[in-house]
Amino acid sequence: MNTLNKIYTAVILVSIGFVVYSCANKGQGPTGGPKDETPPNITKSSPLNGALNFKKKEILIHFDENISIEKASDNVLISPPQLKQPEVRGNARLVTVRFEDDLIDSTTYTINFGNAIVDLNEKNPLKDYRFSFSTGNEIDTLKISGQLINAADLNPVSGVIVGIYPDGDENLFFSKPFLRIGRSDENGHFLIDNIRAGKYKIFALADANKDFYFQPGEGVAFSDSVFIPTVSIEEMRDTVWEDSLIIDSIRTYQGNRFLPDNVLLRFFKENKKRQYLVKTERTQDHLFKMFFNNTLTELPDIKPLNFDWEGGYIIQQNNSLDSISYWLTDSSLIKTDTLEMVVNYLKTDSVFNLVPQSDTISVFVRKPKTTNRNRGSQSTPATVHYKLSSNASNSFDVYNPLYFRFDAPLHNFDIEKIQLSEKVDSVLKPLKFDWAPHDSTKMIYALKYKWEPEKSYEINVDSAAFTSIYNLTTNKFKAQMKIKSLDEYSSLRFATEPYDSLVVFQLLNTKDIVIQTKPATESGTLFEYLKPGDYYVRAFIDKNTNGIWDTGNVETRTQPEEVYYYHKKLTLRANWEFEESWRINEMPLLQQKPAELKKDGAKATK
Repeated sequence: MNTLNKIYTAVILVSIGFVVYSCANKGQGPTGGPKDETPPNITKSSPLNGALNFKKKEILIHFDENISIEKASDNVLISPPQLKQPEVRGNARLVTVRFEDDLIDSTTYTINFGNAIVDLNEKNPLKDYRFSFSTGNEIDTLKISGQLINAADLNPVSGVIVGIYPDGDENLFFSKPFLRIGRSDENGHFLIDNIRAGKYKIFALADANKDFYFQPGEGVAFSDSVFIPTVSIEEMRDTVWEDSLIIDSIRTYQGNRFLPDNVLLRFFKENKKRQYLVKTERTQDHLFKMFFNNTLTELPDIKPLNFDWEGGYIIQQNNSLDSISYWLTDSSLIKTDTLEMVVNYLKTDSVFNLVPQSDTISVFVRKPKTTNRNRGSQSTPATVHYKLSSNASNSFDVYNPLYFRFDAPLHNFDIEKIQLSEKVDSVLKPLKFDWAPHDSTKMIYALKYKWEPEKSYEINVDSAAFTSIYNLTTNKFKAQMKIKSLDEYSSLRFATEPYDSLVVFQLLNTKDIVIQTKPATESGTLFEYLKPGDYYVRAFIDKNTNGIWDTGNVETRTQPEEVYYYHKKLTLRANWEFEESWRINEMPLLQQKPAELKKDGAKATK
């Protein structure tokens, strides 16, 4: 075979192989290249970023690929704040920003796009892109940055406006928008940039109505200090990584450092809630309830319209006086389908002043529909008893009282019909005990006795021992209980160094929820009868010595009481006492809270 034929044969074989391979891979289809993870790039803008003497109201920014704008109202922030929100649109490769407010002379404007600009296909964001221009002859370049944390639990707070006012004009916080603003990110970090030289006061604001100044009821933070922003040239270090684990080199260069860069703001909500009647409900013929949004200073005045209830009801209120139950004792009232009344109470107005309010309401029972099957039933109705329950169990804590709970207010009882006994070799030994109401509802009573660990007890209640306000009596009741061994508990003793009588300790579970609260003592504060497991400790400085953590007040410039976290998890074992001393100021506040407890505090702003 000559050379030409050999070449011809080889070409044919290669072609056949290619066709066969293509047919074998028809099901696979095109795989495409690697996924695009690159954010869009800016090619040009009108005006240029950093332009001076710009007076127009439209900004045009061009990109190298098609883009879209994601949640402009949440992501895009313009400083100084705009009362009429600018129009921010993305179309093909162009972003357009049109201002609705008039531009202020000799002012630097900053448009922080956050993560709003993304490429159209893969949604890769152009992170934290800022565009600035000035309507005057210069751009202001100073910056203030810091951290926003929740005052109560030290969690970072995100999505909150942080702004400044000139020193001496901070009362504008109650009436005028901020001079310049930034927003806290998911780590609570905030940056206010393009600031003019001067002295400033700083505030944070969960701005519910987007007017950029404080309204009662909005979450807030402020600093007592006056800040003077400055810039200096300092030696900077930049770490160059070979991969995610190995450092290639550390680069040193001269860069600008803007101060202050460590402002710490503690976010809180004032102890103010609007007062109004939330709802009424009548779940049973003999009971209706009123629910208010906040604690009442006094009971509402009720004027009946279609009934007379003088002496025909009993009022039950909770401790916070925001839920009130009216137990009807007059049979004619109970049989009245709809009770119409005028409710007079104090309601907060738009500036949180309490003013008289009158609401006309109707309360009625929503009864279930009666089916034909139910109508035809001729069975004898069961005897109705006054319902009684207790917290008795076969694993009862040594420190707990025994509670009796009733489903309606108690009218009277016969203490002689209640027997508490200790079981000794299957023989019941009668015991004396204390009996007292647990709260003002007359629906929970406590049987108190100094239980002995590992012993067994029995409670027997004769029938008709308790009578309700509706003359129903309880049935027989019997419960047995076994007291836990002291070996099943742990204990924890905490002390401060140096001792501070204003410190109050709070024992927390793994969900950052308070289990116990106790004041510091000089010999150490003891938490007893703890279940083995993981715990954490925080403390607050009880400045007014009322035993509870108090929030701040904007008008009086009162900061919330200081909160600290012990930085370690405490794992307690059964039959073991842990002792620890704590210098609460030894570690910087932002480093104190254990990482496993820390979470985004954005929900606290709502």
